[in-house]
Amino acid sequence: MLDHDQAPPLSKESRGPVNPLLRRKPVEQLVAEGGQGEGGVLRRSLTMWQLTMISIGATLGTGIFVVLGEAAPVAGPAVTISFIIAGLTALFSALSYAELAGSVPVSGSSYSYAYATMGEFVAWVCGWCLVLEYAVSVAAVAVGWGQYLNELLDGIFGFTIPQSLSAPLGEGGFVNLPSLVVVLLAMVFLMRGAKESARINTIMVVVKIVTLLLFIGIGVLGIKGGNYAPLAPLGIAGISTAASTLFFSYIGFDAASTAGEEAKNPKKDLPRAIMLSLGIVTVLYCLVAFVAVGAMPWQDFEGTEAALAQIMTDVTGHSFWGVVLAAGAVVAIASVVFAVLYGQTRILFAMSRDGLVPKVFAKVDEKTGAPRANVLIVSLFCGALAAFIPLGELAAATSIGTLFAFALVNVAVVILRRTRPDMPRTFKVALFPVTPILGFIACAYMMYSLPIPTWIAFGLWMVVGVVVYFLYGVRRSRLATAEM
Repeated sequence: MLDHDQAPPLSKESRGPVNPLLRRKPVEQLVAEGGQGEGGVLRRSLTMWQLTMISIGATLGTGIFVVLGEAAPVAGPAVTISFIIAGLTALFSALSYAELAGSVPVSGSSYSYAYATMGEFVAWVCGWCLVLEYAVSVAAVAVGWGQYLNELLDGIFGFTIPQSLSAPLGEGGFVNLPSLVVVLLAMVFLMRGAKESARINTIMVVVKIVTLLLFIGIGVLGIKGGNYAPLAPLGIAGISTAASTLFFSYIGFDAASTAGEEAKNPKKDLPRAIMLSLGIVTVLYCLVAFVAVGAMPWQDFEGTEAALAQIMTDVTGHSFWGVVLAAGAVVAIASVVFAVLYGQTRILFAMSRDGLVPKVFAKVDEKTGAPRANVLIVSLFCGALAAFIPLGELAAATSIGTLFAFALVNVAVVILRRTRPDMPRTFKVALFPVTPILGFIACAYMMYSLPIPTWIAFGLWMVVGVVVYFLYGVRRSRLATAEM
């Protein structure tokens, strides 16, 4: 097992230039350290299907249960086309993730890829973006879970959790108790180790896929041909605007890449899991959207938070089916919390092993093979964030942080192809270098289209990150101690 103080000396190449902004960590060093933590090792127990379920779990949730109601009034019946465009846009970055995940199968995801290609400072910035993306996403999704839980309780028992206990200070309450509960439940499961966690996640993902298939099967009975005309009432502009909104429904396909050190056959299974999860999610999104706008006039989606449940009730004439869908949504959103929380802990694990964040995040429990202290700290932080803090623009800033990380992955693919052309690759991006360039341009365009307050929140987060790096990480980095 690997301890920071007892680790073998790094190779001359791995020490890189003295300038901390440029020193890189070779791919071989990243792979050699795979699974090694403080006091224990991560266990390789995840199959290709479990990795796929992790990515689906992190992706398939609020995008279809909530965002559809925002996109349909903009694109009209052509919202299905918007989902396809958003999926193709995500595909460019997914291909780059698949190549790097097969070449550098470690837990750090885009943070580690940046470390190997663009240097420590860029890697830190990427990792800091991922901390924002994952931590705030967990909190934001947990808040959405509480809303659907209230709908389910109302449908079954006729009561809801009082606002004082289901909203944070500043939003009409004192504490958002449901969001805290779902994060703590995810924490308990993650404490049991990757294998047990993957089984629980798979069950939840199967439940939400079955729920959506049930919606498709029942909703298709209520389709009226007239609801599809005109196809694009707001024109191409409406379709593209909706696609920009829906792109964020695909964020999460990269979650499998955070499990690189716990996969049984990472070089082959990680690329397959990333591509398969994106394909399954895209097909489900398009089918649900097609049925939804066929069963309900697109104008009626505006202001409707639970459109799918309403459609189920209207088509069948029984509120029971709406309750079933609400129950499925509760499970679906809980699985997003679970999978994203898992990804956050593994990224911090990799950053800790590199010395950029405290050692406690890399400490592994010998019995379970899980970074339990890491899970506990991250879960309590995210739970408190969801329970007490109105997220506001910070939640919106997760989008820009994610896009920034995606953009870096596209750049990393190009750099690694140029600097290490002979390195074995189990998956290669098609139409190189056109595909990663298009992926970078798509991410840059999405970032450009985000509002000014989001950029301000992101800028403030980056300033804090740079300060933390130069006060802590720049001197404690393993590459820095190797140089000294």
